Amino acid sequence: MIMMEAKQWTVQIFITEEGDDTRARAVLTTQDTSTVTGRGEARRNPIDRPIPEIGDELAASRALEDLAIRLHDVASDDIVQLTGPADPRTPSR
Repeated sequence: MIMMEAKQWTVQIFITEEGDDTRARAVLTTQDTSTVTGRGEARRNPIDRPIPEIGDELAASRALEDLAIRLHDVASDDIVQLTGPADPRTPSR
């Protein structure tokens, strides 16, 4: 029987508003306490009605999109560093 390991990664989204500007920070924390952070911004057009939830949603979605790109970059860097031909000086098993 193959045992599967369940892992849990947590994403927290922090939102700040200042006037017509909304900023979001999405922080991914893995079980080994590694973190990756994405950032997003939204700005309300002065002629639009002030509905803070829309700015929150836009900034958060942009932060999550940025987080996804950064996480992909981390994985790509790991692939480059940790895969490929083995060092010929390393004894095989």
